[in-house]
Amino acid sequence: MSAQVAHQLGLGPQVAVRPAALGEQAVRPQEHIGLLTAGQESITVRDVAQTRGHVTIIIIDSRSTRAKRVRETVRVEISPKDKFVTVYGRKPVLEALDDPRLEVDKVLLAEGARGPAAKEILDAAGRRGVRVQRATAQRVKVLAGNGRHDQGVLADVVAPRMRPLELALRDRPRGVLLLDGITTPANVGMILRTATAAGMDGIVVPRRGVASIDPLVVKSSAGVAFRAPVLRCATAGEAAAQLRAAGYPLFALDAGARESVYSFSLPSHAAFVLGSETSGISDEVRPHVTGWLAIPMAAGVESLNVASAAAVLCFEVVRRRGCPRESNLRTP
Repeated sequence: MSAQVAHQLGLGPQVAVRPAALGEQAVRPQEHIGLLTAGQESITVRDVAQTRGHVTIIIIDSRSTRAKRVRETVRVEISPKDKFVTVYGRKPVLEALDDPRLEVDKVLLAEGARGPAAKEILDAAGRRGVRVQRATAQRVKVLAGNGRHDQGVLADVVAPRMRPLELALRDRPRGVLLLDGITTPANVGMILRTATAAGMDGIVVPRRGVASIDPLVVKSSAGVAFRAPVLRCATAGEAAAQLRAAGYPLFALDAGARESVYSFSLPSHAAFVLGSETSGISDEVRPHVTGWLAIPMAAGVESLNVASAAAVLCFEVVRRRGCPRESNLRTP
């Protein structure tokens, strides 16, 4: 039954199943999610909980001729790209290891790496109790995604707020930002910093078509990328479709739009897409856009840098809704 249920849930091949412990409950109870049929048994999925590194789906209320109640926990392994920020190069790795606020999952060091630089990394990892794995230089290059600057070392840093978009949508985030075709690392980093500071509930950074969250993005974000509420999916088009299917209006910025970001009717839940400065909103995302907004500008200025536009948009949204839940403002 477990394999059939996992297949119907669309969990993919890398699924481990174990019986739920007696009295075990989800840490985030949700409303009724759906009814599945596996073999002779109808199974109601009610509770979903997320823990580090995997998603736990509690399946309860199995109506069966053999048992009145069946409970199982299906653990779905999430891609490392959806739970870690990978930094590469000697200096970025050492900075991550030396920062007590960051949790480093592991360090990958090229087999041929020797000398003072390698020793410094090994010593830093040892002080933090971080495991160091050896791999071929080619393997490190592939995983780093930057063969010219990896310097034979990378580190996976835990991003506690990073998760797949489809899971985040179950929590009904109020404000979501979607990046579409933004390939300049500096812009992505500044947007992550700005949107996080404004209190946006999620920033969708697709795995394809947008700059990867690498050391350049981390540097541009002033380190905020590690704790930003990053939501992952394959492409911006896929994200737009998921957001619309979940009932979110999708607003896009356009200098020629008739509605202003300062006066449009802001729904309780909404998503906003930012396109690239050269080509704007992609053809894959455009059909899903439900409204176009403009940032009024004076003195004949036609447009803003995408990171600047993101700042205007995010802080206007939060101005309308009130200060972020964790604000630096002190009440008298």
